[in-house]
Order: sequence, then structure tokens, then C-alpha cells
Amino acid sequence: MGSAPDSVIANHLAHVPVVPEFNLPSSLDAWVRQRRETQSTLWRLLGNLPPRPKRPQVTCHGRFEAEHFVTEKFSIDNGAGETLPGVLLLPLQRRARVPALLYCHWHGGEYGKGKVEVFESTHTPEAPAAALARRGFAVLAIDAPCFGSRQGKGPGGPRQNGEAGEAAASKFHLWFGRTLWGMLLRDDLIALDYLATRPEIDPRRIGVTGISMGATRAWWLMALDERLRAGVAVACLTRYQDLIAGGGLNEHGIYYYVPGFLNHFDTEAVLSLVAPRPLLLMNGDRDPGSPVAGIRQIEQKVRKVYGLHGLAEAFDCQVHPGVGHEYTRPMWQSMLAWFEQHLPVT
Repeated sequence: MGSAPDSVIANHLAHVPVVPEFNLPSSLDAWVRQRRETQSTLWRLLGNLPPRPKRPQVTCHGRFEAEHFVTEKFSIDNGAGETLPGVLLLPLQRRARVPALLYCHWHGGEYGKGKVEVFESTHTPEAPAAALARRGFAVLAIDAPCFGSRQGKGPGGPRQNGEAGEAAASKFHLWFGRTLWGMLLRDDLIALDYLATRPEIDPRRIGVTGISMGATRAWWLMALDERLRAGVAVACLTRYQDLIAGGGLNEHGIYYYVPGFLNHFDTEAVLSLVAPRPLLLMNGDRDPGSPVAGIRQIEQKVRKVYGLHGLAEAFDCQVHPGVGHEYTRPMWQSMLAWFEQHLPVT
């Protein structure tokens, strides 16, 4: 017999529509058609997003040289009432165009940080910027809405910071038929638009990575944009039905809940859109925001899609025993090896 909390959740689930099973076809041609329809549904669910600027309007705020890389500070007009503060790190020793990574910062309630995560080793075994630039990768990071220097600059106004600013932004966007998650991803894609224009960058070797909210940003972005050629997502692989069943709805913030999503499919549909591009997923079996049963469901579906492409080796889904919501040294080494293999520095 289930516990009282389990029975309460089950009662709620009994009064909502059954989530459609994400059934995959047996042929690649059929999957190509289904993929197109699934991606179209995904865009529609994110809401009535404003079109991205055709050409990023970028302002440079300085250029600083360190031992292994040059850092450029910039901002981009997002065409929707805000500017996107960002940093771009370029390796000093380069003879040709270099591979690049869009680094997506985490949430963790650390609204005052944002993109500065790329310079710290608080949540990663090494500071990502220096570690990746030493290996020949360019790295670009921006502040997500309500984070870093964007606090107080959202639709809630200057008095709304932190969690209050995030809640205000969510409410504002819902009233206009769009989602905060959609707007956040839109900003990331604007950053990608800029990264792809840089003459130092090889546009055929751009990847994306992050931990926690950054991980979720990574696999959603890969699902939406084929310019991202490889990805690594750490510590946030969530199948929503399993999260609900485990009483974990508040393990994630309001920012990424998409109205109507479960009327169509669960997150295995999003991740399936990444195939056949190389994707590495790493999570701990003690992470309450990523129930292992859901991870296994996702893995089963996504692995089948990679199989349709004949590229099973391009997908890896790891569950690390005894690990919570964290980025361990073995995970870090796997991330570096993955990008060195799939986005090689020449």
C-alpha cells in the first residue's frame, strides 16, 4: 500500500489526461517526418515568442588578456526589452578557426551570479573558462533572465530581484502567451547567433554544456537548433511524469514549466530531437530532481532513435552511483574527453 503522500499525488494524476506515449517508428524516414512534427509542437508550446533579431546588435565593453585566453565583455540587444550581458573567451594560441562551447550557467537560487560561474570552480571541479580555453576551445556565456547583472531589469521592474523577479517575469510572459523558459532559450539562441558570426569560430564545431538548469538548457537548445553539433548535460535529466509521481515538483523552479507540455509527450521527445548529434548525459542516482526511473525511460527511447541513424555510439547516458545533484571529477573528465573527441581542436 502506498503512503499518504503517494495516494494524494495519485488522486491528482487520476484526474488529468493520460500523457501520450512517445512511440517511435521503425524506419529512419518515418522518424524524420515525426521529428519535424515533434519539433514544431515544441516551438508552439514555448509560446508566441518574438522573432530573434536578424543580426545581433552587439556592444563591446572591453577586452582583457590572460595567460591562455582573451576575454571579451559584451552585451546584445535581445529585441524584447533587455540586453544580454556576456563574455567570450578566445584561446590565445590558435592557428585557425577554433571549436566553441556555449556554456549555460546553473540556477541554484544564485541569482547574483549567472555567467560568472564560468570563471569559478564552485560547482565544477575546475573553472570552466580557463580549463576549456587551455584546451583550445572558445567559450561564450551570458546571464539568463533574472540572473547576474539582469537582476531588476525584467518585466517586474527594478524592485523585483531574485526569486521575486523570476516569478514576475513568469507571470508577465504567460499573460502574453509565451513562457519564461521560451524567452530564456530565445536569449541563448541569440547568443548562439552571435557566436556563429565570429570569424575566430568554426561554425561546424559549436557545442553546448552546463550543469543543472544549464544542463536542461543544453538539451533543449540542441533539440531546437541543429547548429549545436555536440552536447554534455550534467545533473538535470528529468522526466516530468516521474518527477510528479515522486513528489518532486518543487525540485525545479517556475522558470521552465511549459503549459500543456504533458498533453503531448514527456521529455524523451525533446531529447530524441538531438539525434544523431553526439550527446552525453550524466546524472547521479541520488539526485531528487532527476528520478532514475525516468532517466532509464528517456535513455531507452533516445537510444532507439540513435539506433535508427546507425550511430548508437554518439549517445551515452550515465547514472553515477552515490552521487547527488553535483558535478564530480569523473564527470568533468568525461565532459572534456567528449568534446575533444567530437569537436576536435585542430
